[in-house]
Amino acid sequence: MISIERLESELREKVPKNKLLEVKASYLIACDIHKDQFRESGEPYIIHPLNVANNLLNMGVYDSDTICAALLHDTIEDAKEDFTKEDIAQLINPTVAELVDGVTKISRMNFSTKNDQNKANTRKIINGLTKDVRIILIKLADRLHNMETLQYKKPEKQFANAMETMELFVPLALTIGSYRMKNKLEELSLQYIAPEDYKYIKEKREEIEQRESKYLKEMASIIRNELSKLEIENTIVFRDQSLYTLYKKIKKGYELENVYDLAYFKILVRDIEDCYRALYVVHRNNPPINGRMKDYICNPRTNFYQSLHTTVSDANGKFRKVKIRTYDMEKIAAYGIPAYWNIENAKTLEETQEYIRQKCQFAKKLMELDESYKDDNEFVKELYSELLTDHIYVYTHSGEIKELPQGATALDFAVQVYPEELDRMTGVLVNSKEVKLDTPLKNNDRVQIKTDGKINRENWESYAKTPTSIQKIKQLQANAIKK
Repeated sequence: MISIERLESELREKVPKNKLLEVKASYLIACDIHKDQFRESGEPYIIHPLNVANNLLNMGVYDSDTICAALLHDTIEDAKEDFTKEDIAQLINPTVAELVDGVTKISRMNFSTKNDQNKANTRKIINGLTKDVRIILIKLADRLHNMETLQYKKPEKQFANAMETMELFVPLALTIGSYRMKNKLEELSLQYIAPEDYKYIKEKREEIEQRESKYLKEMASIIRNELSKLEIENTIVFRDQSLYTLYKKIKKGYELENVYDLAYFKILVRDIEDCYRALYVVHRNNPPINGRMKDYICNPRTNFYQSLHTTVSDANGKFRKVKIRTYDMEKIAAYGIPAYWNIENAKTLEETQEYIRQKCQFAKKLMELDESYKDDNEFVKELYSELLTDHIYVYTHSGEIKELPQGATALDFAVQVYPEELDRMTGVLVNSKEVKLDTPLKNNDRVQIKTDGKINRENWESYAKTPTSIQKIKQLQANAIKK
């Protein structure tokens, strides 16, 4: 069982003594407010905030203000007598008060319907990304523990919570680059959304993994020896494909036996140069499959994920997936944003927050939506339509990766990526060929706009699929009329 002593022990070497005292004070306040409350499991309620704080420590969040806020995250809502943000600021500190306020639901008293309240709270949660990313971290840690104890709720509540987790919290985990959190939430949700599929895939994956592990380990052993000869320090880690990823594949008609990356291994090395040297070793010993090599080191994903991915043929002619990355890249892939605070040349919290606002495509698009839609219902509708949905990744002509909603067209790309060029755009090239503006884009397409030739903006609104693209086109047409 998680205890305050265990949390204090983990933090003792990480934070100053006065901040450790604030953590203990936050715990005692939470104990007092939740003293007569119990979880549906029958456990004392204080077990929940303790687990939320522990989940944050497991993500590498050693910021004491965040841990304090995790311990206090339900106190404003659950207090029988008035307990406010101002009380927390006075008793602990103003930063903790702001974080608790950021994760506290807006009162039902402010809305005419429950739906309006839910939409406003969704907006508040997700805007935490650009306000203070620690708000998102606390909400993810909170949701993880709630999903881990979902068995105590009624079936209809289980399904509703699992669907909300998939629609809102999984995309948030992906946005901050925490693949470990994403995979955990997906797997916990799948148990309640499709329990029979979950059971079948889990059992089948174990069966196939046991059969294939011998060959995978033989291949890895040869590569490990070759790397050692070149004095490349390395660690090889074996992994299974996530259950939810496999679930999506079987829904598309795949047989699990034919999923080549159901089991794979990662090669972890010290630096970027060793990543490419390791790639050479892998390809020298195992023929690479054309078109299956991806370089996310030089071209990171939009959530800052970095790694080399390659698919090769083993000695038996079977396809095998290999991922190569540095130890720091591995931490970032597992924990996302918090890892930036715990690696060599670590960023400060302030630097990380500014980095998110300036570099994270999701965050920039979120700020744009927040400015464009004042009504909560409209904001949430566009949020799910454009950001909390399946995405494709395409490349600009210079090789920069851009993320767009699945179904986005060539015109959507132009509007979203080069809005300042729209007034002189004459066409769009996809993979060096000019295409119609309503052509749907696919993963890994290379897209470029044309600015020479005759401009024709007729029917542009019908060629775009995303609401913000249509809105920008209307604005462009309105400005053209004014001129």
